[in-house]
Amino acid sequence: MKKLISALLAGAMVFSLAACGGGNGNNAGSNPPAASNPPAASNPPAGSNPTDTKIDPVTLTIYSPGNENSVPTKTIIEYARLVSEASGGAITLDVHHSNELGNDAEAIESTRMGTIDIIFAGTSGFTSFYEPAKVLDLPFLFNSAEQAYEVTNGEIGEQIFAGFGDFGLVYLSEGDNGMRHISTTNRPIHTAADVAGLKIRVPTSQLYLDVWEALGATPVALALPELALALSNGTAEGQDNATYHLVANATYDDIKYFSNINYMWMGCTMAVNANTWGKLDPAVQAILKEQAKAAAKYSFDTIAADNETATKTLQDAGVEFDFEPDVQSFKDMLGGDSYYDRYKSETWYDQALLDAILGAVR
Repeated sequence: MKKLISALLAGAMVFSLAACGGGNGNNAGSNPPAASNPPAASNPPAGSNPTDTKIDPVTLTIYSPGNENSVPTKTIIEYARLVSEASGGAITLDVHHSNELGNDAEAIESTRMGTIDIIFAGTSGFTSFYEPAKVLDLPFLFNSAEQAYEVTNGEIGEQIFAGFGDFGLVYLSEGDNGMRHISTTNRPIHTAADVAGLKIRVPTSQLYLDVWEALGATPVALALPELALALSNGTAEGQDNATYHLVANATYDDIKYFSNINYMWMGCTMAVNANTWGKLDPAVQAILKEQAKAAAKYSFDTIAADNETATKTLQDAGVEFDFEPDVQSFKDMLGGDSYYDRYKSETWYDQALLDAILGAVR
């Protein structure tokens, strides 16, 4: 019956599997179930702009690979609306999506080259050439998505992406792609001891493999399209994904337990071609930057609403939730902050930056 329900939901939702998951598509898919509408981003008075100066008309291309129902695409559509209103209609963002201009990796490269003006794509897709952003793939940086928004869209976020200019980009804002949790087919997870020996599917990322090996599990690196079959045949006994990802990607047929451990946060980065940015009037730059943060908040609000909808869908399908697992036991099993020391020799590791992030959330 659960397989029939899943098939019906998948058919009704019509999700694309490429959205804000990164350049290789192996992080969780990022197209949420059709969900309750999030609060609209705050709007400036119609016909006004924050600089109170005349702005010459300008049109910029903006792209996200996901389909029209994906959170990233909804976000750039909202961004275009916000920018238009803030500029009194002077700034037009020409929105493209649904793989029209390539996948994440292709689109990011096109933005670096200037074929696309603005990109909104999975942060992991940028780490293939911009290593400092790998700091965001460390476990237990944030206790909630709300913390991630405040940190990455403030001074620390600017520090993380300060070197974007060397790669032909300018950082605008950081959107949401969900907090990762654990869900299993064969056992409830309340403490770190419960994952001992568990065959858990993770993306093909060394940082994810490291975490679960340190916790005593047996991580299995699989691409997302392989996950549902792996859970069905026992190759994997669990997955680490955001709540709404399970429903969006129909990977919950065999899931019986879900534990909200908030162990890792995933982001989506909005960036603009550096040459394009340099040619823009400062008043246009100010509007684009300010409204990019408002659009980022919209993505966080949207995913929060989608997580609620997905939780209800999973509960209706018989999944048992643990909303208050012993998160501290997972942190203790990793050795607390000393866990991060294993990456000190990596070129991307920046102790001062890590300390700044941890200091901001504690």
